[in-house]
Amino acid sequence: MSDRTVDTTRTASPAPTEQDARRIAAAVCDPEVPVLTIEDLGILRDVRVRDGRVAVAITPTYSGCPAVDAIRDDLGLALTAAGFDEVTVDVVLAPAWTTDWMSEEGKRKLVAFGIAPPTGRAAVSGPVRLRLAVRCPRCGSLDTREVSRFGSTACKALFECRACLEPFDHFKVH
Repeated sequence: MSDRTVDTTRTASPAPTEQDARRIAAAVCDPEVPVLTIEDLGILRDVRVRDGRVAVAITPTYSGCPAVDAIRDDLGLALTAAGFDEVTVDVVLAPAWTTDWMSEEGKRKLVAFGIAPPTGRAAVSGPVRLRLAVRCPRCGSLDTREVSRFGSTACKALFECRACLEPFDHFKVH
């Protein structure tokens, strides 16, 4: 054997674990707001691994969310690329998604991206809540108005800032 001979025998790499699957799934980006991962958004519900098969459960922000198919495909691609043989993605509609599931990091990312994050808690019972002003993510002003109940996606409303005159999306609380 010469000094230049390279040993090409490979040792089997360990099978990916449930922790690996969770980490990979959590890193998949939302196709409608690509600065958020599905974990930031709070739609990643569960990840289970059994015999090399991964079962992922997600809850869309709306039952008719058009991004569900893209998220399902992105999860499948990411997990199979990581060595999982079979991936299933189940859409779980109950309990319904709430903005309470969004991470604080995700809300910070929304502001940096120019989208006003939801404020308050959606699951509060008791007296009827009043709608408060939405802070402009660009200049911070509370002098804003809703232009349209629906923004670039059904889960966002379109607002306008009266101070800097910029339009912006606001993630609706629900």
